[in-house]
Amino acid sequence: MESQLMDRNYTLEEQIEIIQRGDEQLQNEIILAYQPFIAKCVSEVCKRYIEKESDEFSVGLIAFHEAIQLFSKEKGASFLSFAQIIIKRRVIDYIRKEQRQNVFQSLDHNENDELAENPVEVSEAKKIYQLKEEAWHRKQEIIDLAQKLQEYKISFEELTDISPKHRDARESAVFAAKQLENDPDLREYVIQKKRVPIKNLLKLVPVSKKTLERNRKYILTIFIILTGDYTYLREYLEGADL
Repeated sequence: MESQLMDRNYTLEEQIEIIQRGDEQLQNEIILAYQPFIAKCVSEVCKRYIEKESDEFSVGLIAFHEAIQLFSKEKGASFLSFAQIIIKRRVIDYIRKEQRQNVFQSLDHNENDELAENPVEVSEAKKIYQLKEEAWHRKQEIIDLAQKLQEYKISFEELTDISPKHRDARESAVFAAKQLENDPDLREYVIQKKRVPIKNLLKLVPVSKKTLERNRKYILTIFIILTGDYTYLREYLEGADL
């Protein structure tokens, strides 16, 4: 199959679809061409220059390949935005796993440490570390969300003010955000225009135009969480008393 990498008639997203249909040559060329992009994504996580021989860069390459296999235009995001999320998440997971293994090995094998002589205390120490790790992940997601909100002209500080005060209003806003997430056309509109399509959304939700307009920033915030790579924030959203 002739490679179509340099064919200007194909967008990157269309080339990804071609790869998903079996064009391995095109896949190899795409991966090679976007190695600087991969390195940049990895460097942003590691906060340092990344050599191509490093383990972190290898994790980024694997993640980029994973993104190629998983990408779907129906999700609304561009391929590079999607790939960036996957790469950063996989590198973060790798770094945290390495750190966790080092801590656990220290607890399990340091014979001079009093904790190592007490299995109960070792177990508690591991639990504490895992809780700290989860807190770190949540913090990173909040930082990322704050940056994403800026694209929608929403400040993180105003979330408290824009959040509906009553539970039923919050439930309605979350329901509206889910309609935007589930409808390909509406999802694409929000991602491209960075605003709520009030007129079209009114056809899908049992609330007034005034209510949608009043809660539009809250709806956009929920939409961002639902469509982004926010594992911990999404779990909180699903389990919270809305």
